[in-house]
Amino acid sequence: MASFNRVILVGNLTRDPEVRYTPSGTAVCDIGIAVNERRKSSTGEWVEEVVYVDVTLWGRTAEVAGEYLTKGSPVLIEGRLRLDTWEKEGEKRSKLRVVAERMQMLGGRGAGNNINAGGRASAAGAGSGTPTPDVAPVEDFPPEDDVPF
Repeated sequence: MASFNRVILVGNLTRDPEVRYTPSGTAVCDIGIAVNERRKSSTGEWVEEVVYVDVTLWGRTAEVAGEYLTKGSPVLIEGRLRLDTWEKEGEKRSKLRVVAERMQMLGGRGAGNNINAGGRASAAGAGSGTPTPDVAPVEDFPPEDDVPF
C-alpha cells in the first residue's frame, strides 16, 4: 500500500523564532503557528477554531526565519508530519510536529519570498520576471479548457 505524508499550512507565528545550531553547525529553529478555521455551526452562527502546530525548520530556512520572522508573522509552511516520542519520569509521551521542507513568508515587506529546505530563495510573483526552476510561470500552465477534469 502506498503512503503519502505532506502538510501545507498557512498561519501566524505564536512566538518569536529562536535559532540554535547542532554540534555540526546546522541551523535548527522550532516555531509555533496558529491556524484559524472559521465555519458556521449547526445553529448558523460563525465559530472560529484555532489549531496550534509546532514546526521545525532546518538549515538556511531556519536562519531566514530567525532573521525575518517575529511573533504574529503570517507564513506558509509545506512539509511532512513526524511523531516524536520520549519518556519522562517513567511516562511515555509523544508529540506530532511538522518538519518543514518549504517556508514562504506572507504579507508585509518581502512578500512573495519563497525559501525551501535547500536554502534557495526566489521572488515568485514579486515582479522579478525571471522565476527560479521550482516556480513555474503562469503562462506555462495549460488553458482551463485543456485541463482533463
